[in-house]
Amino acid sequence: MDAHLFVIFGGSGDLAKRKLLPAIAAMVRHAGEPACHVLGVGRTPLDETDYQHLAAQSVAEVMGESDATAWAKTNVHYASTDDENGGFEGLAERIVTLEQANGLPGNRVFYLAIPPTAFESVVDGLGSVGLSSGPGWTRLVVEKPIGHDLASAQALNNAIHRVFDESQIYRIDHYLGKETVQNLLVFRFANHLFESTWNRDRIALVEITVAEELGVEGRAGYYDQTGALRDMIQNHLTQLMTLVAMEPPVDFSADAIRDEKVKVLRSIEPIHRNDVVFGQYGPGAVEGESVPGYLEDPDVPADSNTPTSVIMRLRLNSWRWQGVPFYLRTGKRFPERLTQIAVTYREPPVALFGLKHRNLLKPDVLRLELQPNEGFELYFDVKVPGSELEIVSIPFHFSYDEAFGRIPEAYETLLADVVEGDQTLFVRADEVEAAWSLYQPILDDPPRSLSYAAGEWGPDEGNDLLAHAQSWFMPDSRVHRPHP
Repeated sequence: MDAHLFVIFGGSGDLAKRKLLPAIAAMVRHAGEPACHVLGVGRTPLDETDYQHLAAQSVAEVMGESDATAWAKTNVHYASTDDENGGFEGLAERIVTLEQANGLPGNRVFYLAIPPTAFESVVDGLGSVGLSSGPGWTRLVVEKPIGHDLASAQALNNAIHRVFDESQIYRIDHYLGKETVQNLLVFRFANHLFESTWNRDRIALVEITVAEELGVEGRAGYYDQTGALRDMIQNHLTQLMTLVAMEPPVDFSADAIRDEKVKVLRSIEPIHRNDVVFGQYGPGAVEGESVPGYLEDPDVPADSNTPTSVIMRLRLNSWRWQGVPFYLRTGKRFPERLTQIAVTYREPPVALFGLKHRNLLKPDVLRLELQPNEGFELYFDVKVPGSELEIVSIPFHFSYDEAFGRIPEAYETLLADVVEGDQTLFVRADEVEAAWSLYQPILDDPPRSLSYAAGEWGPDEGNDLLAHAQSWFMPDSRVHRPHP
């Protein structure tokens, strides 16, 4: 990796403390990262020693306390963009001074860990003082959300493009940094066993679930303006779906892969209201603890229709996937924290073992788990040893932890890719706009949010979408567990 300066706007914020600084420290510790200096940036003046102490606390678990303190003292810096410090002109001068003092070649990462409403002003500020380019390479990392609808996403992309070229822009979706997601393309295209069956002739349906136990957790003011469709479906689940459904790229380059993902988005048939179930959690219990409902939060309007869960059916108008439904499901206050992709294969055409055993047979299912435990399981039917014909379903299990030990955190992987200049796991402008275009009709005319108790898997009406699936696939005991 090239030596570089990592500039974090919102450098003392929650994202920087919890994710970015530890990820940078992990790169330094585990990847032998060369000279990497961090410049935290904020509107509020902050003593540099205090910021170094904050950074050392954030990375102590990764580096150890003594190494963290030493690293922060020499490699972590702070700058304010308030008027007293010269605004962006002062920031530009500080960057040049730091690079000269530490022998850095002028390679820069600008990370916008700030509210989306501030994106445009920061980008314009960088452009106004010539920081969109430099002696080395310059890269801009943008956190979601990229807009709150199609029009705002287009406006934001246009604003960024006035200053930065698309080749410099890294729109980050941390789900794409998970090892199981990265492995999905290798799993598909390097293994003929799976790629030869990855089509409508062999696969009956695909389910993608992102479930959270937590509620809005003090973010109700923000969340009520967002909801589950904007917060989860439009980005995380849609990105997972495109990787499952895409055609083989012409090569393994970033743009070749992203070209195929855009084709998937453009192949999806228009979504009708009867393909979507919105839900909103009420009072209930999660892991035996009573929790209040969404509308009981004092920051939520009493008449709010904001969905905390979305269950959706998508149909792809493509040669590979015609007739195969894709089900997306996400929600807050679900019974457990779980992110998985379940690919259910078609059943054999003939009930060879007779009616007595037919009900015991289950279709083969490939389950890829992203959290809490990264890996995959392949479920298939086998005969129980003995004189009687007894059939059960068992999983073939693979765990990344068990096979390889430590797995890099998603942000560690993604930030390393930024430094390397690899955009494969980042979202291109046309991807963002194609996804918003797909969901815009639902945003314009949303269905009523139906109530579900906290601790349930969303509204019962979500089952009505599962005409083919009958119930959602769940890993415990290898059954299609009925929706509560």
